[in-house]
Amino acid sequence: MKFLFLLLLIALSFPFYSQSQDSGLAGKTIILDAGHGGTALTDKFRVGPTGEREEWINLRVALILQNLLEARGARVIMSRVSDENVLLSKRAELAKENEADLFLSIHHNATADPEVNFPIIYFHGNTSENKASVLLARKIADALLNNFFEPSTPVSIASDYTIFSNSGTAVLRNTYGIPGVIAEASFFTNPSEEKLLKDPVHNRKEALAYLAAIEAFFKEDRLPILEKNSLVDLPPFDTFQEAERLTEQALSWYQDCKQAKELMKSGNSQNLEKAYDLFTRSARSFPDSFVAAESHMRRAEILYILGKEEQAKIAALRAQEYFATLEVK
Repeated sequence: MKFLFLLLLIALSFPFYSQSQDSGLAGKTIILDAGHGGTALTDKFRVGPTGEREEWINLRVALILQNLLEARGARVIMSRVSDENVLLSKRAELAKENEADLFLSIHHNATADPEVNFPIIYFHGNTSENKASVLLARKIADALLNNFFEPSTPVSIASDYTIFSNSGTAVLRNTYGIPGVIAEASFFTNPSEEKLLKDPVHNRKEALAYLAAIEAFFKEDRLPILEKNSLVDLPPFDTFQEAERLTEQALSWYQDCKQAKELMKSGNSQNLEKAYDLFTRSARSFPDSFVAAESHMRRAEILYILGKEEQAKIAALRAQEYFATLEVK
């Protein structure tokens, strides 16, 4: 059975179109980073309800995408091609040493709430300074939404400072200057999604969505990537980390925001302070979600009402710089 599965994966990796197609990818150097790898014995939270591990899914999608990109003339460099643990520093070095045109780290997500399933795409730093990566994130988010989700599904395009408030993620921090994102296409902690993610046919559909997004990105004018913190330098906002996001408290992320909005309606100062605390807890529990973006804006509103203008400006600026919206069509 395992042999037949591998044959199917190889077959799905083989492109169904001619290498001569003009897609704008010829000569582009693209780094594909299949997230994680080789950690089955050391981490117990990166696994779905029936045992499918994220790093296995990431690698299947990346290998298929490699073949699709190479068939269209791109030079593709893989950070790993097997279930091995590759240092984060090595992954970033590949991009810098090869003067990459694009860096894509392929991931799938997890949270305590099994009902959650939507895409999250990370860029590094601030929206006003890393415009090229924000554009790439938007193209990927659009492709994933169009191919796998209902139109009303929320999407989060977020700075990696939302999850690691002091430094962002290592692979994006150390490849800054190259258009790059970490893409979490869906949540393997959602039972229905995990079932799909185990299917090589679905993996190929995901790879095709990435292909379409990358082609769309290179058709756009090149946007700048400015020196980090040259326009904006925000203080850290500490949040729940990895395994903490699978705790019972993390389950209240949506309800906390909803309850806080109800409390705001009263205008009572005591209720406003309670609402502020709930918005803060929601933003900490699920810091990279669409709800976190709203929570930061609501925190700013409350701070203005309470006369704390400087704190309000920081909260509003964080919402603006750490979250991007999809392009209006």
